[in-house]
Amino acid sequence: MELDTAVFNDALNRNSVILLSCSCEIHYSGRAESFLGSGDRLIIIKSDKTLLIHQPSGSNPINYMKEGTSYVLAKAEGKLVLHCSNLPLKEFMDIFISKVHSFQQLQLEDSAKLQLVGSERDMSDMIYDNPELVEPGFRPLSREEHTKYGFIDVFGYDKNNILVVVECKRYAADFRAVEQLQRYVKKIKQLKGVDKVRGIIAAPEISANTLQMLTDNGFEYRKIAPPKYLERFSRGQKSLGEFQGVVKLSGKANRGRADFTSLLFGYRGKEK
Repeated sequence: MELDTAVFNDALNRNSVILLSCSCEIHYSGRAESFLGSGDRLIIIKSDKTLLIHQPSGSNPINYMKEGTSYVLAKAEGKLVLHCSNLPLKEFMDIFISKVHSFQQLQLEDSAKLQLVGSERDMSDMIYDNPELVEPGFRPLSREEHTKYGFIDVFGYDKNNILVVVECKRYAADFRAVEQLQRYVKKIKQLKGVDKVRGIIAAPEISANTLQMLTDNGFEYRKIAPPKYLERFSRGQKSLGEFQGVVKLSGKANRGRADFTSLLFGYRGKEK
C-alpha cells in the first residue's frame, strides 16, 4: 500500500498512536551502534512519542526510542525514511521502509493504573495483621524495618520475647533469600545487643537444598502464600481429567454429582 507522508506526519503532530507494519531496515546510533537488515516489523509510536519496533515473534522490542523523541517521515531516493531523533539523549534512528503492509492512526485514552496485588509488601501486611500465620504468640512490631542491608519485611517478638525477623518471598525461596535473612539477623543482633534472634522465611515454596541451608543456619521456614485478591484460577483446582478419575473410582452417582457441582461452581483445591 502507498503511505502518504503528509498523513503520517499529521498523525504525529496530533499525538496519535501509530501502528505501522512494514518491511524495513534500521540504522541506530546512541546507546550503541547497530544495524538491522531488511525484515517485516511492527512499528508502534505512542502518544508520548515512545517508539517500539517488534519482530514477528518475541515479547521484547528489537529496538526502541524513548519518550520525547521527534519523528519525520520523508522520501529519499524513492524510499520512505522515518527519521527519529532524541537530542537530549543523543539517540538517532533511521528506518528505511521498502514496503508498507498496513498503517493505522488511533486516538486512544487510558488513565487507569495497574493494580498490583500479591506482592511481598502484601505478604508482610497480611502477616502483620494475622501474626498467627507465623506461629501462635507471635507479636509483630513493625513492617519494612530499615537496616543497613535493606528493609526487614516483618519484625517482632515470639511468645518467649525472643526477637523474630520474617523475610517474605512471593515465589519459591532460594539461596539468596537465606543469605539475605542471614544479613538481617546479624544486623539486628548488633543493633539490639542480643545473642538470640530467630530468622524465618515465609514463602509458598522452598527447595530441599534451600531448606537444608536454612536449617543449617538455625533458621525456620513457614509455608505462606501471598494474598491473591484478583486470582481467577487456582493451580490446585481439579482438572477435568482429575474429576473424571474421581467419578470412576468412587463408583457412586452421588459422589460424581457432588464433585461435578464443585468443579462447576468454583471448587478450589489445596494450594501448592
